[in-house]
Amino acid sequence: MPKLAIVPEALCPELVDEDAAFEAVSKAFAAMAEDKASNFPVVREAIGHADALYGFKGGFDRAGMTLGVKAGGYWPHNIDRGVTNHQSTVFLFDPDTGQPSALVGGNYLTAVRTAAAAAVSIRHLAREDSRVLGMIGAGHQSAFQMRAAVRQRHFEKVVAWNPHPEMLPRLAETAKELDLPFEAVELDQLGAEADVIITITSSFAPTLLAEHVRPGTHIACMGTDTKGKQEVEPALFKAASVFTDEVDQSVTIGEAQHAIAEGLVDRAAITPIGAVIAGLHPGRTSRDEITVFDGTGVALQDLAVAAVAVARARERGVAQEIEL
Repeated sequence: MPKLAIVPEALCPELVDEDAAFEAVSKAFAAMAEDKASNFPVVREAIGHADALYGFKGGFDRAGMTLGVKAGGYWPHNIDRGVTNHQSTVFLFDPDTGQPSALVGGNYLTAVRTAAAAAVSIRHLAREDSRVLGMIGAGHQSAFQMRAAVRQRHFEKVVAWNPHPEMLPRLAETAKELDLPFEAVELDQLGAEADVIITITSSFAPTLLAEHVRPGTHIACMGTDTKGKQEVEPALFKAASVFTDEVDQSVTIGEAQHAIAEGLVDRAAITPIGAVIAGLHPGRTSRDEITVFDGTGVALQDLAVAAVAVARARERGVAQEIEL
């Protein structure tokens, strides 16, 4: 009889580390660029209760034979209950039969796969001599972002800004763990110093402006995944070479939605990062080029890391198995 594997949330950090997430996400992006994998249309709606956003992201990777969906969303008042605001669960299915094969806790995996996507963009687009990492945002995912980023370049310092400065000690502690000097700065100083900038906020208005960014900078915009959200000034897209996880999502719910609406960039000029990974696009072409990665978060990222969690849980005998 087929079996359903259950991998609880608490086990996921032991099963999928930064390196495993990076490899899984890289393969998923490359499969997308080679037309071996596709994401299905995203459903994301306000439910009219608890100020929550809820939705589904699904897809199928023919190269990795991974089929499934992530269900979940954002409950802004969870923090008052001592629960993570972002809640999600991944369901995997047997692509040959359609039968469910796994149920996996998705909160940690969402954070680590989001950080992995930014790290992939840094690996393939940031200047090799990047030494200062700039962080905009100090929420739950920010520490994941920093840990994943520092594995890609020899950063010597972290500079950070957050709309709520009282949250910055979280990043300072993470930098200390990584043995990196840390400084809280204003946005103009952050842009003047940083070689790589990661934005990871839930903002609905731009904070990083084009005038803040110097030539040669790589920016990973990781917070915008819904219509109306915005972290950077649209003019920045006009001045940069733009890459993304998926073009359709980038222009509708990603950071590029605003530049598209203002006619500052054409969707044809936005390149899937998978094309760079697969060797179909050169990526950065000059030292002074500004590169932007619009990380909208696609289902195939979630499915890829969930599949790793299930495989490792089964190998170690820690998955709960239920006969269907």
